[in-house]
Amino acid sequence: MAGPDQIHDTSLPIRERMEALVRLKQQEITKAIADLDTVTFHTDAWTRGNNGGGGQSMVLQNGTTFEKGGVNISVVHGKLPPQAVERMRADHSNLRGSSKDGSVDFFACGLSLVIHPINPHAPTTHLNYRYFETTDPDTNEVQTWWFGGGADLTPSYLYEEDAKLFHQKHKDALDKYDETLFPKYKKWCNEYFLIKHRGETRGVGGIFFDDFDSKPADEILKIVESCFDAFIPAYCPIIEKRKDTPFTPEQKNWQQIRRGRYVEFNLVLDRGTQFGLQTPGSRVESILMSLPATASWVYDHHPEPGSEEDKLLQVLKNPVDWV
Repeated sequence: MAGPDQIHDTSLPIRERMEALVRLKQQEITKAIADLDTVTFHTDAWTRGNNGGGGQSMVLQNGTTFEKGGVNISVVHGKLPPQAVERMRADHSNLRGSSKDGSVDFFACGLSLVIHPINPHAPTTHLNYRYFETTDPDTNEVQTWWFGGGADLTPSYLYEEDAKLFHQKHKDALDKYDETLFPKYKKWCNEYFLIKHRGETRGVGGIFFDDFDSKPADEILKIVESCFDAFIPAYCPIIEKRKDTPFTPEQKNWQQIRRGRYVEFNLVLDRGTQFGLQTPGSRVESILMSLPATASWVYDHHPEPGSEEDKLLQVLKNPVDWV
């Protein structure tokens, strides 16, 4: 079993160090989130068939601060069939299948969280960091590897200071290692979390990256750890500030409509959801954990021009550089 002391042990394979990191961060993040509520996380360990690994879902529901929150880790391995290898070769030209049958062995490890607060003035957040590698089944050597992830903020009401805090913490985390990363990952976040059929972004942004293998793996692991460390100070002070703000039934209704947009993105466009549901033996409950407990759709709904609701919508249609 991986432990916190293993994260920085360079004698260990990256896969073991990443597993140690996600296990530690699951404990730190769930404690920080639970400290803002009156209920705690329920832990649900699961295994994948055919000795394919497993994971641990930690879910909080029906609290006084959070309506629903999930912080999941998964550590899975197995065989990718030839057709999956072909699909992935579009992004990874050096990915080759076994000389025998075209398959490859894979290992995937990551942490994914989504937190939905009750108060419409408190923003939803999403975070995901993951590591993926393939090994040649004939030689057992690591063939390709990459990291992906990010964190983003999805408010129903726009508080510019909240958006600035969230972005500044993540900028600081990346700037420590490479000042070119934040502008690139901020732009990638806006482009990835675009609800194309609405012409609006899912939220006010953050960072997003994928297929990251252009630096040494040890260095990227440190960057991912730095981004993980940014999350609690980027998000928890916002919740502390907004969770008890008075709100009206109309404001709650607007939050439900915004959550409907969140669902649209996750079910229609999100690559992670699609990959998860297409993976044999995947755990549907963990994949769909990101969906809010409640959401609504109102036919042809448009907020009043100049209203607080419209102020958010204008930013979602024209993304802002917050820092």
